[in-house]
Amino acid sequence: MKVGVVTFPGSLDDGDARRAVRLAGAEPVALWHADADLRGVDAVVLPGGFSYGDYLRCGAIASFAPVMGEVVAGAQRGLPVLGICNGFQVLCESHLLPGALVRNDHQKFVCTDQRLRVESTATAWTSAFEAGAEITVPLKNGEGGFVADAETLDRLEGEGRVVFRYLGANPNGSLRDIAGIANERGNVVGLMPHPEHAVEAGYGPGTDGLGLFASVLGAGLAAVGA
Repeated sequence: MKVGVVTFPGSLDDGDARRAVRLAGAEPVALWHADADLRGVDAVVLPGGFSYGDYLRCGAIASFAPVMGEVVAGAQRGLPVLGICNGFQVLCESHLLPGALVRNDHQKFVCTDQRLRVESTATAWTSAFEAGAEITVPLKNGEGGFVADAETLDRLEGEGRVVFRYLGANPNGSLRDIAGIANERGNVVGLMPHPEHAVEAGYGPGTDGLGLFASVLGAGLAAVGA
């Protein structure tokens, strides 16, 4: 299985995402923001960082990159897409996910090992987890507060599309402690914490993040078998 990782100007965690893909047993494929070609990949990761320097709004300029036209079209066909931190912001700006990410409520950048609860395993990126599982992965953001109107929040909750929720103190003011969400189909997931920094023992807080990459590998193999 091939998993593409997009590099935008300002991406910081694209190398880490490719490493996570490799450790999960898939083949990482580097994708460039200016190329409207996904190179035949079976899934896509939009990594963290500061795409285009976070000018305008975080992720706003990246949403217009040539490669995103292909990512959006692929996602609409069912291609698994994961947005991590800045990648989550890009997914919201591209309207693949609802809501927006705004400046942390305490107005400070946060960097910590964050506990999360897996709220849904009905996505291409969480099927390897057990519902209700508690995991720990790093979190690092200055504009990570998830916001949406009450109707959207109720719909996300009612449709089981809240995928991850913060445990303990809310680190950035995200409404309803939401750390990650999915689209209706479950192939697109965005989360603010960084699972790619928790994929190998001795590096980071553990290996809890590897489950996301193992999940999409399993989903891809199941699709091939079908």
